[in-house]
Amino acid sequence: MGSKVPIKLPVIDFSQLKTNDPNNHSIWESIKTDVYKAFQDYGCFEASSVVSIDLQESVNDALKELFDLPEETKLKNTSEIAFHGYVRSPKVPLYESMGIGNPFIPEYVDEFTDLMWPHDNPKFRESIKTYSKKLRELDEIVKKMVFESLDLEKYFGEQMKATSYLLKVMKYRAPEPNESDIGLHTHTDTNIMTILHQDEIGGLEVQLKNDEWIPIKVAPNSLIVVAGETFNVWLNGRLHVPFHRVVMSGNVARYSLGFFSVQRSSSLVKSFYEMVDEEHPLLYKPFDYAEFLKFFYKEGGIQSKFALKNYCGVEN
Repeated sequence: MGSKVPIKLPVIDFSQLKTNDPNNHSIWESIKTDVYKAFQDYGCFEASSVVSIDLQESVNDALKELFDLPEETKLKNTSEIAFHGYVRSPKVPLYESMGIGNPFIPEYVDEFTDLMWPHDNPKFRESIKTYSKKLRELDEIVKKMVFESLDLEKYFGEQMKATSYLLKVMKYRAPEPNESDIGLHTHTDTNIMTILHQDEIGGLEVQLKNDEWIPIKVAPNSLIVVAGETFNVWLNGRLHVPFHRVVMSGNVARYSLGFFSVQRSSSLVKSFYEMVDEEHPLLYKPFDYAEFLKFFYKEGGIQSKFALKNYCGVEN
């Protein structure tokens, strides 16, 4: 028997949306079909040709320079929201991260850069601004395609207005001998949607519907788009939300970046009524995302693989 062909995530090329007429209906419809199917089957996909390789390399260099700063400098990155500022914990010893809220707003990137480098770092500043703008554009395109796939266009504008963003930059050091190689434990993303970039070291693994874990290696100018729990609540379970983790190997640090879209706490997370019918009974009660996070972080929810279901799931 021949060797088993490794399973790969669907690869969706977004370059045609840039090089052709943006109103070209057939191109949009084709990509839209692929996006929705990928979310149903895998809960994620590889988005190619979104950013240039030069920009990716510039961001990788910026991350290395950032995490080489003294810890007392990195600790200046604070936030009232848990895990949005500088994070380093003995519970995840290989991992550290920092966050920039709504990074497509230039002033917020300026504030973060000034905090880290009082004498300025123009390369970091401009790389992150350009990158964040590209990621927000992709976030909006993908969401619009999913809304259109389910005839939910009327909700798109209001949901985008009720969305906040976090750019999280991450470093995973190489494990010491006899130290666990788990960089980040198995989890789903509780937010709306996540766009991930990892460097050439890799380490991201995704669990398929059949429970098989597959390593994710993508092209240098590709990103991984991952459906979150909040998105799935809106659509009452129409999407697959994948478990994923980071497993380290070798002796080189891994650098990664995540662009997280989150529903603001001023509005309830709830399923659109069109998504609830006899074939699709309601799965989740409406909930306040900020209150859920309090449960998640303070009441042991972070230890559960099914925290959202335990918090507001409906027993059918």
